[in-house]
Amino acid sequence: MLLAVDTSTAQLGLALYDGATVAAELTWTSRQRHTVELAPALAGLLARTGLSMDSLQALGVAIGPGSFTSLRVGLAFVKGLALARRLPIIGVPTLDAVAASVPVQHIPLAAVIQAGRGRIAVGWYKAFETEWQAAGPARTTSADELAESIHHPTLVVGELSAEERQRLARKRKNILLASAAQSVRRPALLAELAWERWQAGHTDEAASLAPIYLHVDGGLPA
Repeated sequence: MLLAVDTSTAQLGLALYDGATVAAELTWTSRQRHTVELAPALAGLLARTGLSMDSLQALGVAIGPGSFTSLRVGLAFVKGLALARRLPIIGVPTLDAVAASVPVQHIPLAAVIQAGRGRIAVGWYKAFETEWQAAGPARTTSADELAESIHHPTLVVGELSAEERQRLARKRKNILLASAAQSVRRPALLAELAWERWQAGHTDEAASLAPIYLHVDGGLPA
């Protein structure tokens, strides 16, 4: 069983996945209480499924971009579990999991996440066979700047405020905006990506695994 943990922003997520079925999945919004909510949430998830910590064989974790503090909490939590129970860790860029929430199409995809201070982080993806492949590094921008940069039909999916969704929706000709439900970061998708990488032998060293931090105006981490 693989445990996936996503604490990239105020939205947290946990999932239990065995390569064939999602045993459990939980998402919720926290008001800067990630540290105190994460362990009880995992304990509750295990209890509901009749599983225990001994059932865990690997750990997948979202490594950003996202909130500076939120990412540190999630990564510290997963590293602690890995070291205590000698489990492999698989780090997955958060925007890869966001992109995985929509079917692959042969038009560009912009995966977005909140980056703080009124900014969003955007990662561009292109179709590669049956999956989305990152087309370059993520960067910070605003909803208006993103809208102005899109001149051809483009899918946009991810964590957006109501106001940001309205701004992007004005360019209906070129912006194909995923619904709010499609845009929820699903930890089960993170778990699938982590499982695939684990099975392919791609794991990370706990000591060296670090979050992906982007910088917003003023040169400070998001």
